[in-house]
Amino acid sequence: MLDAPDPSSDDVLPEPRPLAPRSMTLTAAMLGTATLLAVLVLLPTPYAVNSPGPTRDVLGELDGTPMIQVSGAETFDSTGELRLTTVSSTGGPGYPTSILGALTGWFEASSVVLPVEQVYPPDVSQEQLDESNEAEMVSSQEDATVAALTELGYEVPATLLVAGTVEGTDAEGKLEENDVLVAFDGTPLPDYQTLVDDLADVEPGQTVTLTVRRHGQPVDVPVVTTEREGGGAQIGVLIDPTFDMPVDVTISIDDIGGPSAGTMFALGIVDKLTAADEADGEHIAGTGTMDVTGEVGPIGGIRQKLAGARRDGAAWFLAPAANCDEVVGHVPDGLRVVRVATLHEAREAMEAIGAGEAGDLPTCTADAGTASPSEG
Repeated sequence: MLDAPDPSSDDVLPEPRPLAPRSMTLTAAMLGTATLLAVLVLLPTPYAVNSPGPTRDVLGELDGTPMIQVSGAETFDSTGELRLTTVSSTGGPGYPTSILGALTGWFEASSVVLPVEQVYPPDVSQEQLDESNEAEMVSSQEDATVAALTELGYEVPATLLVAGTVEGTDAEGKLEENDVLVAFDGTPLPDYQTLVDDLADVEPGQTVTLTVRRHGQPVDVPVVTTEREGGGAQIGVLIDPTFDMPVDVTISIDDIGGPSAGTMFALGIVDKLTAADEADGEHIAGTGTMDVTGEVGPIGGIRQKLAGARRDGAAWFLAPAANCDEVVGHVPDGLRVVRVATLHEAREAMEAIGAGEAGDLPTCTADAGTASPSEG
């Protein structure tokens, strides 16, 4: 035990000297500067930052539950991975981007910083955004299921309910909400694909006869078609189909919204319902919306999704053809991109990759849409 110093002895410690005014000023200045910097770093900015988000293997499980569950048909295991890709965003309502977050985004090659009004609609709450994203996710799952089952040869009956008409088309004022399309030029319409196939044989400007069920009675409605964006004829009718699925498919997903996972959902369903191990151990990522007709549509954040795919071990990436101009020059090392425009093309790409025969698959080139062999 130490003895307390004797005040009368020479061992008494000297009293500490008071800080000089200059030292006190410097200390206060340093503390003030540090506090100011900390506050500035956390201050919100008028920017949104998009960065690579998480990926999910649609052939795998989520919290012990398979992401894709099928009843009413035999399913088969796969040794590969099919990863949907996402974008993580800050700057939305209630989640402002800090100065530090914006600076980090500017210096990260895989991130993009944009004025917030270019990313999020004004006067929209986070709750409204969440509801919209969730609705788009649910719709994408249904569309992916219809497209996958159709690709596999199933018939998917549908009731084609008229939800409205396109302004300025001949259908406006002729068809009514809640009409049900039942025939096209006398040909019955048991499903959506039949309507698409029939319309593909029509030239823009040609008159077709739509038979609808209105208040329980059949009504023939002549409609002059117009040219749709991208070519082909359209009837100017907004259709809200109700599908009678021949196979029950349930997709479990966590806090991911939007429609861009449709292509990978559809591929996952195809893989599970076929005996062949299409991916055969390969790690394939991708993105793209999926229409019930099997068309792969463009999405946002393709560069961030490429980076996220490679980060999580993917060696291959299926990219929508319409996004090719954003892909060129931004493919991470070790990732090979395959351009796809339809579910059938995506399925053929998956099979070729799994079989080790992917050398001639089309990729994205500088002219954003020309097929050429993939590069290693």
